[in-house]
Amino acid sequence: MTTSPESSGGVTQSHKPACPTAEMGRWPASWEQEMQSTVNYLWHTDDLLGQGATASVYKARNKKSGELVAVKVFNTASYLRPREVQGGSRQKVLVMEYCSSGSLLSALESPENAFGLPEDEFLVVLRCVVAGMNHLRENGIVHRDIKPGNIMRLVGEEGQSIYKLTDFGAARELDDDEKFVSVYGTEEYLHPDMYERAVLRKPQQKAFGVAVDLWSIGVTLYHAATGSLPFVPFGGPRRNKEIMYRITTEKPTGAIAGTQRLENGPLEWSYTLPITCQLSMGLQSQLVPILANILEVEQAKCWGFDQFFAETSDILQRVVVHVFSLPQAVVHHVYIHAHNTIAIFLEAVYKQTNVAPQHQEYLFEGHLCVLEPSLSAQHIAHTTASSPLTLFSMVCETPKGLAFRDRCRRQIWVLILHTPLKCHVTRAGGLPNLLRSVQRSGKGTPVETGRCGFNVVSTVRAALDIPKFFPKVDLQADYNTAKGVLGAGYQALRLAQALLTGQELMLRGLHWFVESLQATCRRTLEVTRMALLFLSSSLGTERFSNVAGVPEIQELKRAAELRSKLRTLAEVLSRCSHNITETKMTLSNLSSELMKNRDQVHADRSIQQIQCCLDKMYLIYKQFKKSRMRPGLGYNEEQIHKLDKVNFSHLAKRLLQVFQEERVQKYQASLVTHGKRMRVVHETRNHLRLVGCSVAACNTEAQGAQESLSKILDWLSHQLLQDRTKEAQASPPTTAPYPSPALKDLVLHMQELCKEMKVLASDLQDNNRVIEGLSRVPSAPDI
Repeated sequence: MTTSPESSGGVTQSHKPACPTAEMGRWPASWEQEMQSTVNYLWHTDDLLGQGATASVYKARNKKSGELVAVKVFNTASYLRPREVQGGSRQKVLVMEYCSSGSLLSALESPENAFGLPEDEFLVVLRCVVAGMNHLRENGIVHRDIKPGNIMRLVGEEGQSIYKLTDFGAARELDDDEKFVSVYGTEEYLHPDMYERAVLRKPQQKAFGVAVDLWSIGVTLYHAATGSLPFVPFGGPRRNKEIMYRITTEKPTGAIAGTQRLENGPLEWSYTLPITCQLSMGLQSQLVPILANILEVEQAKCWGFDQFFAETSDILQRVVVHVFSLPQAVVHHVYIHAHNTIAIFLEAVYKQTNVAPQHQEYLFEGHLCVLEPSLSAQHIAHTTASSPLTLFSMVCETPKGLAFRDRCRRQIWVLILHTPLKCHVTRAGGLPNLLRSVQRSGKGTPVETGRCGFNVVSTVRAALDIPKFFPKVDLQADYNTAKGVLGAGYQALRLAQALLTGQELMLRGLHWFVESLQATCRRTLEVTRMALLFLSSSLGTERFSNVAGVPEIQELKRAAELRSKLRTLAEVLSRCSHNITETKMTLSNLSSELMKNRDQVHADRSIQQIQCCLDKMYLIYKQFKKSRMRPGLGYNEEQIHKLDKVNFSHLAKRLLQVFQEERVQKYQASLVTHGKRMRVVHETRNHLRLVGCSVAACNTEAQGAQESLSKILDWLSHQLLQDRTKEAQASPPTTAPYPSPALKDLVLHMQELCKEMKVLASDLQDNNRVIEGLSRVPSAPDI
């Protein structure tokens, strides 16, 4: 963001009186249009972009080129500041690049972002702020007024957000080891030492270095991530300055936020981001240590810029892998470097899911995904939130589901708020501070956890009288109430979308795994039936005991025993085949149920219903926002305003009802069903492994029996031929020129049977290899 002073020998003004119109019953309105200019730039005072304590920023045009710019015009109060932070002489204005999409503060004040920015947008802010601060650092400049209002947003050609640091009215050149003593900045974002001097007006001789910007960055990033300030005394930062100073200076090491919930009450510290934050736990685990180490009062404990840039760059260089844990029914964002090995990825998954690497199995888009630990993480498929890796654990556990309750209080106050008429939502604090005030007053809709152990809503006590606007018209209070409720409504929409997505991922992932088990059933059944077919040929050896003229020798008894053993093995394999067929039928029924449930999820219209309520509520909110800028309303407008409040309340109640009945309760029921199905899948998988082991054991025994039987048959065949030859040589036949037909047929049959036994033994070996492969690696479904 480039800035330049514009000198004109003074700002010229042109006054043009307006002719306001008046209506019966409306407060009289009058205003004055004013044009101001310098030598090169011209602007209208109606084109106000922002206003602070010491200056106003306007949208202006270059007189020659017509280019849009932003000009910062300092007021009288600005010249009461120290000379070194004044904007030059009284004849100068700051000319800056015009960003048409407002500031980070205006984005955070939008009801959609009442609980902080989405993860992707937050990473864009982090990347841009780090790049801007690095540029300032390379040029030896300390900004001294970093805050969301001084981070402007514009939209790139491809629709992406770009954030730029602006307002260098307090900036000055400063080396790393150089100090300054003048104080400037916005008090909520000031370093405690500067706050003590500038806000509390306490005399001190401390000098400040470049690290003061780090504190402001920490507060700004916390605000962007959560939608609220990290340090909030009772009554707000501007009303309770002494407690504000206490919170920032008494903050324990590692804490990133402090709050005083009751007047004269104790200070409560937080070491994590609030659960309403939209950032994933994977990103939070990377961000929280950075916040904890730059929000340090003591210079000895606070990080320097080098470490700050190193740690933030480490986050920004990582890639995210989306993993849906099927046992837990939770989506995880795993941040890793592309050059990391898959072993590091598996360990990162273990930290978030508690599923040990050796128990992790993955499916991606229905296909088995074998992750070799020694390979680079670049081999992992590209994932998205809607197309994640599906993690299956070999260990059965109870699903947790989407977490959106406060584990410490066992409840979270969300959605519709019964807000007092005079409840004031400060610009810096936003909706989360309003939520905290509602928690203190005990008003609102609590969402509690049940006894089932699931991390989801089990009961939601509907308050049908909320949101409640008092009959009296108070434009500012009505606007604050509508803004707070609308912000909570958008949070409800995000939760509803997350619940619906989680429901879809549960059904889809389980369906894929059931298909995998069905494929395993088909292969195991095929192997079992092949083994039965081969075994049936060996049972023909009972011809030996029925052939006349065959002496009863030990080998024949042994062959009969082997035949009996093979018959027993055939019976076992037949039972296994029947068992696998029943399991296959069970899986087929489960697959049909899952497909039916997926169709029901796709047909769900609760998101559209919530969005419809929000669209209508937003229109009323916009009208309230416009009305609050007026001194008052006429009689007819006031009646319309009251009707809008009633309509807004009805819409909010409808939104809450849809969220409770169509999303929360259905998600809870689906989570319970998912837990039962997961247990069935685990039991079925273990059962198939046992059956597979039984088939493999039967095949091994059958292979040994077939080999022994083949040897016996081979020996008998050879022995019969040998004996027959000796008899023929010793006493030539006198009555019969040919051997007995029975003996001849037996010899031929034994020779054929020996060949079949050898082929059978080879086929059984192949079967064993197939079964061993099935038991080692789960099958992938056919897509």
